[in-house]
Amino acid sequence: MNEQVVPEQRVSPRQQRSMATVDVIIEAAAQVLEIAGEAGFNTNAIAERAGVGIGSIYRYFPDKHAILVEMGRREMARVGAELRIDPGPIAGRLAADRQAIRTFLRAFGERTRARRVVVLALLGQLSAEELQTAFAQAEAGLASRIAAPLDRIQLFVLSRALLGAMRAAVLEDADFLLSQKFEDELVLLSRTYASAASGRLSD
Repeated sequence: MNEQVVPEQRVSPRQQRSMATVDVIIEAAAQVLEIAGEAGFNTNAIAERAGVGIGSIYRYFPDKHAILVEMGRREMARVGAELRIDPGPIAGRLAADRQAIRTFLRAFGERTRARRVVVLALLGQLSAEELQTAFAQAEAGLASRIAAPLDRIQLFVLSRALLGAMRAAVLEDADFLLSQKFEDELVLLSRTYASAASGRLSD
């Protein structure tokens, strides 16, 4: 089905009602992606799922790609906020470093099909500055949850290694993305590197 383009002025969702409408659209988009995949993802399907008119979609978003990017930005902000929470109370129930890794793995509410499409959209849209900001949040979250002290370069290497493995699993549709085994291996990677880096080999 072709998307119906409504030439309506897009506005920023400043009012509470408008913000609520955008929230509904974003949630509906995630549901459409998870149910129908990328092939079934279009603004008409989103509008139907959200229970709003097609004009409401185009009032806030120029196209479906913009919706994907907004979904990604929101999830990045949510994950960043969760990682900024003091890990102290968490550590008693679940190791702090594992909690950080699990936060990344469970992003997008474990909606793996939606996550893959959104990640692809973000990689093609975000500027170098935005990517740097996102990674800086990841580094800060990891730094507060790793027992061994790491310097700036070590944190760069570790965070990119962990996030790179997760991103590859998402983009390659790995069936083990949410498995306990994959989480365990990432925790092992983190702890092994942190331990070795803090000790620093003489050679």
